[in-house]
Amino acid sequence: MDNKRLLPIIQVGDVLLSPDILTEQFCCDYEKCKGVCCVEGDAGAPVTIDEVMELENALDAVWDDLSASAQAEIDKHGVAYNDRDGDLVTSIVGGKDCVFTCYEGDSCLCAVERACRQGRCSFVKPISCALYPIREKRLSNGLVALNYHQWEVCKDARALGRKLNMPVWKFLREPLVRRFGQDWYDELTLTAEALDNEAWTDGEAE
Repeated sequence: MDNKRLLPIIQVGDVLLSPDILTEQFCCDYEKCKGVCCVEGDAGAPVTIDEVMELENALDAVWDDLSASAQAEIDKHGVAYNDRDGDLVTSIVGGKDCVFTCYEGDSCLCAVERACRQGRCSFVKPISCALYPIREKRLSNGLVALNYHQWEVCKDARALGRKLNMPVWKFLREPLVRRFGQDWYDELTLTAEALDNEAWTDGEAE
């Protein structure tokens, strides 16, 4: 799809998507970024009440993987708090690091995701983490808005995405299916393909 072509907001079901989710490329380059998105920023990852319960249930499995400062933060404030906007987010250490951060060498990992993949707990990680660089917002009219967030720390992911020609929506297939279901994702695929074909047709017409 021609990412220079101006597209309107796209609606699939009750979800509104910014067009750059279809037109921009992205693919995490973990070897270069080392998982820095877990330790940068000034707030934790957005979570739901249900996800807070899942994180609390996972504590026994991940406790020994967490830093002493993270353990102290959880003991004092719990696994989540309300940020300055009133949103529920994971607790953080030192004003930035998610309390569920752990390390292998110089690489940052999510302790919960690692424990899940090792069969030590059933919850993988909050959907907001899995969906990044897409950010979700619920609108007053009941619709859900998805926006593509471009962060400087993810510049290598954008470069790799362009190299592989990997659109954001394809890279995030698994979490999008987890969040909205396979039928919704199939409809998104048809929408993206139709827009891509339209772009080719317009290009030929010119």
